[in-house]
Amino acid sequence: MKLPLSRRARSAPLPGIVGAARLDIRTKNLLKRLRPGDIAIINHLDLDRVSAEALVEAGVVAVVNAAPSISGRYPNLGPSILVEAGIPLVDQVGMEVFARVAEGDTVRLDGGVLYRGEEPIAAGVVQTAESVARATQEARAGLSTQLEAFAANTMEYLRRDRNLWLDGVGFPDLATDLEGRHVLIVVRGYQYREDLQALRPYIREYRPVLIGVDGGADALLEARYRPDIILGDMDSVSDMALRSGAELIVHTDREGRAPGAERLERLGLRAQVVVAAGTSEDVAMLLADAKGAQLIVAVGVPQSLEEFLDRRRSGMASTFLTRLRVGAKLVDAKGVSRLYHPPRPQVWPSVLLVVAGLVAFCAAVAATPGGSGLLESVSAVWNDLLDWIRDVVT
Repeated sequence: MKLPLSRRARSAPLPGIVGAARLDIRTKNLLKRLRPGDIAIINHLDLDRVSAEALVEAGVVAVVNAAPSISGRYPNLGPSILVEAGIPLVDQVGMEVFARVAEGDTVRLDGGVLYRGEEPIAAGVVQTAESVARATQEARAGLSTQLEAFAANTMEYLRRDRNLWLDGVGFPDLATDLEGRHVLIVVRGYQYREDLQALRPYIREYRPVLIGVDGGADALLEARYRPDIILGDMDSVSDMALRSGAELIVHTDREGRAPGAERLERLGLRAQVVVAAGTSEDVAMLLADAKGAQLIVAVGVPQSLEEFLDRRRSGMASTFLTRLRVGAKLVDAKGVSRLYHPPRPQVWPSVLLVVAGLVAFCAAVAATPGGSGLLESVSAVWNDLLDWIRDVVT
C-alpha cells in the first residue's frame, strides 16, 4: 500500500549532515572526546593549523564555531585545512549554542543552520575555499600590525624574564644529565609523527635526552620512546605519560597558573617548578641550553613566520628571543633527517672477505695429510648433487 504524500514527505530523511554534538569552549579539551562522525562545536577565534589537523584526524563530519575561524588579524592556517579536507565549517554562530546544545545530542547541519531534529538552534556563516582564500589574502595586509605588537611583546618579555633568558637563572637542578649531550625536544605540533619517524636512525645512534613538552610526551610514547623529562603546564599530557618515570617539571606563568598541576597531586607524583613567561617549548629549549646541551633538535615546533603567528601570538616574542639565545645549538628535526644518514655497511668488501676466507680454508685443508681425501669426498658429493639437479630439470 502506498503512503499518502504527506506521510511519505514526513518519513523522508532530513537534508544535511547528522552527528553527535561534542562541544567545549577549549578546543584542546574537546579533542580528547571526539569520535569519528561527531559534529564539533567550538569557540576558537582564528583557528590554528594544529587544532584543525587534530579535528581532521579525529574524523569529525562538521565544525561549528561560535567565533570567527579567521578574523583577519593575521593569516591563520586552520580554516583552509578543514575546507581542503572537505569538512563543512560554519562560523560565528554565537556563544548561545553552548546553552542550547548538550553533549551527545543528535544534531543536523544544513547549510549554515544547526538543527536539533527540525528545530533550528543556531545559524552562522558557511566558509568555502573561496571565502577562506579571500579572508587569508586580506589578513596578510595586517601583518605589519602584528609585527608592531610583536616588538612591544619582545620588550615586555625581556623586562620580565631577562635573568632566565640571559643567564639561565631560575631553572631547577635536574637528575638527568644534559651536559655535552644531544637533546630532542618534542612538541605535538607540525608533522611531529613524520619527523619522529625520520629521526629513528639518529635517535638509535646518538641516544639523545628526550624531552616531551606536554602532549609531546605522549607523542614519544606513541613512537615507542620513553621521555626522560616532561615539561609543561601538564594540561594535555596523559596519566600514562606522567607515570612513565620521566622527570617532571611544571611550567607556570608569573601568576603561578598551571592548569594541570593539580593532577600531579592527585596522582601522587612529585614535580619541580619553573616560573617563566612564554611558551613551554621555549622554556624547554632554554633549559637544555642552560644545562649544557651540545645540540638541541626540535620536533613539531613552528618554523616560518606564518607558523609563528598561527600558534601562539602572545608567545611569539619568547619564541623569537629563545632562538636568538640558543643560536646554532638549535636544529629543526627536518634538517637533521635530511642531512644525517646512518652509515651503510658495504656489501662487496664483506663478500670478498668471505670468499678469501673460504679460499684460505680450502688451501689449509688441502695441505693437511687427510685434507686431499676430504676435498675429494666433498667434490664427489657436489658432483652428485649437480647430476641430480640436471636429472630433475630434464
